[in-house]
Amino acid sequence: MQHSRGFPGKWLLPALLLALLAVACSRASPEQAVRAQVAALQAAIDARDAGEVEALLAADFVGNDGIDRRGAKQLAAAVFLRHRDVAAKLGPVSVELRGETDAIAKFSVLATGGSGGLLPEQGQVYQFQTGWRLVDGEWKLLNASWTPNILP
Repeated sequence: MQHSRGFPGKWLLPALLLALLAVACSRASPEQAVRAQVAALQAAIDARDAGEVEALLAADFVGNDGIDRRGAKQLAAAVFLRHRDVAAKLGPVSVELRGETDAIAKFSVLATGGSGGLLPEQGQVYQFQTGWRLVDGEWKLLNASWTPNILP
């Protein structure tokens, strides 16, 4: 039985195109990247890591009542000191892209805190609207506003 030898490049071009397509598809879309940063923010809060919270914020971050990046880190650190157990459970996240470098993400958060008992001593649901900006290839939290849900 004789094996035919075809042109060695006959399979090279399709294989190369498939590899390039796989690399291109493996990059997260901007929406997926923003969602991942929202999840990273939740993880930083769950880990009680004020430094990691700050790392996700843009240098010119602004929050409620004009809180800046440093103030947001201090607020996170104070909450972590006050409550041994802190958790942030996110509701569904909606992401709206505004061009190639800006996005708005909206979501609800159930924030709980306590001294380590079985049930949290405090809890509140908040509605968040956050603005994100692509900075040096990474999405950073540019601004955030939050309001507590008031139950009837």
